[in-house]
Amino acid sequence: MPLLEVSNISKRVNDSMQLHGISFAQDQLQNIAVAGESGAGKTTLLKIIAGLVQPDSGMVLFNKKKVAGPNDKLIPGHPHIAYLSQHYELLHNYRVEELIWFENKIPDKQAAQLFSLCQIDHLLTRKTSQLSGGERQRIALCMLLVKSPLMLVLDEPFSNLDLIHKSILKNVLEDVHERLKVTIIIASHEPADTLSWADEILVMKEGRIVQHGTPPEIYHQPKDEYVAGLFGRYNLVGKEQLALFHVDIPDKKSFIIRPESFIISSDNKQGIKAIVRKTFFFGSYFDTELSVGDFLITIRTDHELKTGEELYVVFNKHNIIGLG
Repeated sequence: MPLLEVSNISKRVNDSMQLHGISFAQDQLQNIAVAGESGAGKTTLLKIIAGLVQPDSGMVLFNKKKVAGPNDKLIPGHPHIAYLSQHYELLHNYRVEELIWFENKIPDKQAAQLFSLCQIDHLLTRKTSQLSGGERQRIALCMLLVKSPLMLVLDEPFSNLDLIHKSILKNVLEDVHERLKVTIIIASHEPADTLSWADEILVMKEGRIVQHGTPPEIYHQPKDEYVAGLFGRYNLVGKEQLALFHVDIPDKKSFIIRPESFIISSDNKQGIKAIVRKTFFFGSYFDTELSVGDFLITIRTDHELKTGEELYVVFNKHNIIGLG
């Protein structure tokens, strides 16, 4: 039975349609990520789910009961759905412990366990002006969790965080999910944050869901260039270019091939000749731009290739995505 049901939600803002008939369901303890470019409608959708924005049409059900919007109740918001904006603010000139106790609805012992889970127990006596961005965010999250919500709705929680604080926040969210049994939905435009975290991903564009699937489905079987580009590098190859690799798929006009789908071959009879143009280092891997005939492709390797080097590349035809 779904915990959350979003049915045909539409919303117009300032004569512009922000959402067009959005529908999906989320089971209890299922992690869902909403991905899309800026202006795709992610924030508006999350605010409607949390009861903070009134939809023009459609309905949101939480535990089979309608989520009331601002037009339906005096104080907007759902008591069991906690929303954290990417533009959250903490009150100035307060100690952390003072802020949290304003919101606290759980016993002291349980609260202390929550402080440890959110990794803020060492910050309780600090003033809010003495905190880093990542610390402030975890405190804002804790202020929501002391109200014992059943669902967290997080808008771009990983944006503007350095890798250290991003890693801490991911660990905190994992603990919140597993130990507190809280269901989570996030909006994010970062592929590394969604692909490794979500059970399902909703991809939005111009207020519509353009693809819905598991992370492997979204990454390996993108519907179009927009979806492919949101989740990493890709090569767009035409039918004539694909023929150079001795692959012919007559019912498609163009194809997407991920960089890691290419393999360097030692057999010049199997591969096609390529010349290294540029190499980009990303720590655990290299992305290398190759010229193949009169067009360019990008491949991914675990070792550096030298500019000007000649080599042969092949790929598995099952790893290409046909478009059009």
